[in-house]
Amino acid sequence: MRKVKSGVYGLNTLMDGGINENTITTVIGSSGAGKTTFATYFLKRGLELGEDAIFITLDETPQQIIKEVIEMGWEDVEDYIDEGALVFVDAGGRQFSDFIKTELAGFVNEWKGYNARIVVDPLTPVLWSVENKYEQRDLVSFLLRELRKIGTVICTLEEHGVMGDLSGAELIIPMYLADNVVHLRYRSHDSPEKRDLKIIKCRSSRHSHFWHPYNIVRGSGLIVQRAKLATDHSKRVVDMTNKLDKMLADLPKEKAAKLTPKIKQSLHRTVETISAEDIGSMDPEYILLQLLLEYELIEE
Repeated sequence: MRKVKSGVYGLNTLMDGGINENTITTVIGSSGAGKTTFATYFLKRGLELGEDAIFITLDETPQQIIKEVIEMGWEDVEDYIDEGALVFVDAGGRQFSDFIKTELAGFVNEWKGYNARIVVDPLTPVLWSVENKYEQRDLVSFLLRELRKIGTVICTLEEHGVMGDLSGAELIIPMYLADNVVHLRYRSHDSPEKRDLKIIKCRSSRHSHFWHPYNIVRGSGLIVQRAKLATDHSKRVVDMTNKLDKMLADLPKEKAAKLTPKIKQSLHRTVETISAEDIGSMDPEYILLQLLLEYELIEE
């Protein structure tokens, strides 16, 4: 699957090269986390590559967004608007659910074949426009399915309530329907302020499972720094591999007979996968014992 560069410096390497083309990415975060900055620099990167861009705004006016992105260092944004490469759809102050039901299909037909980048910022009011949960799901599902026909989509979602609690009703449906979910965590009350992101979900692509610090920099947007693993992490992985080999070599004959080449390969792949995860305080030897128990290579 072709990868689309995200426009967020440092993020592409965490998503195996970028965002899969013609997918839906939901970016979740509280106020000030950088959701709109993430979205606008996603469009900016595409425009620089000669792609078209559509910004559907349900909150701020296009004029306000343009003013803010210029202040953030995207000084030639109006040139793209004048050229017709960047189009704003101002859905603020109107029943967007009606637009989805009556005008979206025609809008999509106009843009088919352009392979554009699309932003919906924020998606939350779409959910608020209807009360019934089943209707919410149908409405959002139809919106995302149609927009995917045009190109690659970024939707922002407002995080309310307790930080990190992604079980809110306005988050669950878009997270489930999206191909990718990126969580921007912003601790505004810490001194100094702290920002980090995590890729919660990334269909059909390898991706990082760690929290990574990021900053919002004028002229650059979001810059993500790869998380530093514990200094003993790589050593622990080597130790686990060596320990696994020793445990397999010490199996009784009747148990060793169950160790087919396929099972052995699977066990080693599992240990390799663990090397990309932060297992915290879990005991590596305990994990290995559970693997052997699963394949009935040892007795409890």
